[in-house]
Amino acid sequence: MLELSINDPNELVKVAHALASHTRLKIIKLLLNHNNINVNEIGEKLKMPVSTAGVNVKVLEEAGLILTEVLPASRGAMKVCRRNFDDVRVILNPIKGYKNTDQIYEIEMPIGHFVDVDVQSTCGIANTQAMIIPEDDPSNFFFPECRTAEMIWFRQGWMEYRFPRSIPHNIHIKSIEFSLELCSEAPNFNNDWPSDITVWINNVEIGTWTSPGDFGDHRGKNNPEWWHDTSTQYGLLKTFRVDNHRSTVDNHKISDVTLQDLQLHSFPYIRFKIGVKPDAVNKGGVNLFGRGFGDYDQDIIMKLHYEPNEKD
Repeated sequence: MLELSINDPNELVKVAHALASHTRLKIIKLLLNHNNINVNEIGEKLKMPVSTAGVNVKVLEEAGLILTEVLPASRGAMKVCRRNFDDVRVILNPIKGYKNTDQIYEIEMPIGHFVDVDVQSTCGIANTQAMIIPEDDPSNFFFPECRTAEMIWFRQGWMEYRFPRSIPHNIHIKSIEFSLELCSEAPNFNNDWPSDITVWINNVEIGTWTSPGDFGDHRGKNNPEWWHDTSTQYGLLKTFRVDNHRSTVDNHKISDVTLQDLQLHSFPYIRFKIGVKPDAVNKGGVNLFGRGFGDYDQDIIMKLHYEPNEKD
């Protein structure tokens, strides 16, 4: 059950907006009897354009009412949807003693600001003006110009970033999450090209997500004009999250690693590493997208959800 209260008006408005549509209510009703169906099937069953179905699915997803997962398909990838809640309870009377002390520390790291790298070809780096370095020579990743990167790709290996932990020590961290746009790395592009992409936080492996492909079936919304149509165009926006109970990617559990394992208070920075392991089943590489490429206007965003310790 999803429980909403007037004490948290932002969440209440978000969910109420998602439910204030006959189209979205039809989608929720459809998912009751047809769980785990893709957006194309939703459009077909409800007799609406796939684009309309996709827009409304996104609203429901952002409100937390449904969960989605991108899976491989015969022609690229498909977004599969399922319900997240069967009941919604709304409390309109203020709850006495309720105090939401949660705070968020957020910082966005440009993808070119990596602090260490160990990659293998195929590999390369571009910004919005041109290719920064010659392709397929990993030694070029150490040139200063790489800090302007808006697109990075490599077939195997890893890249590491360090995020400042500029919050007091006397706080209770509830979760940490990293969101970024990424996909596999294939010659030109290949929508059916799986890659096992692993994430580490403070050198602790939190889990692996399998990217279904290297996407190029439509031009990336933010791509510069000089970028070729035959190259990788966009990725998927993924959120890796660790809390006191588990690690997830887009709310799907990927491991039992918890915040306690990360020792976030031990360093003045937080290490975020992403790559493809040598023993990965699917060595399909990685494409990382910054603000100047792909479908999402962002680099790598870290969020720390925290609250002051009660004893303080």
